[in-house]
Amino acid sequence: LPAMEEDSRHAYFMKQALLMKIKCPDLFHQGTKHAEFIAIEQMLQSHPKSLLRSTKLYVTVEPCVMCASALRQYRIQAVYFGCGNERFGGTGSILSLHTDFSIDPPYPVYGGLFSKEAVMLLRRFYIQENEKAPKPRPKKSRELNTRF
Repeated sequence: LPAMEEDSRHAYFMKQALLMKIKCPDLFHQGTKHAEFIAIEQMLQSHPKSLLRSTKLYVTVEPCVMCASALRQYRIQAVYFGCGNERFGGTGSILSLHTDFSIDPPYPVYGGLFSKEAVMLLRRFYIQENEKAPKPRPKKSRELNTRF
């Protein structure tokens, strides 16, 4: 495909990822239900696992270490994301699990697509209260056990 057409395809799919996050915020209020796992789960309901090898995944935030590793094991074709993940990024910000040649075949990663919009979604997420989150327990009475 010509570069311009390819760019508009990436823009289309990245916009879909942003819209999904806006329309379905409750999907993402579970600690282990990252967008990457939700997408794979939904895809595997009606398609064979082998299709992931020809799948390009679009997510708003760089995959975390856990997701980057899972995507590698599923042999995803490529990942496109909006903003980096400076705390837990597994595809370049912290670790580069997508390119480590000692494990499953590498996959290409392209970041920065609609990064401002992705950052704003992330900021909105972090200022919201999550009613489904467990109540925090006070840690005042905890002691470090140094015995083995």
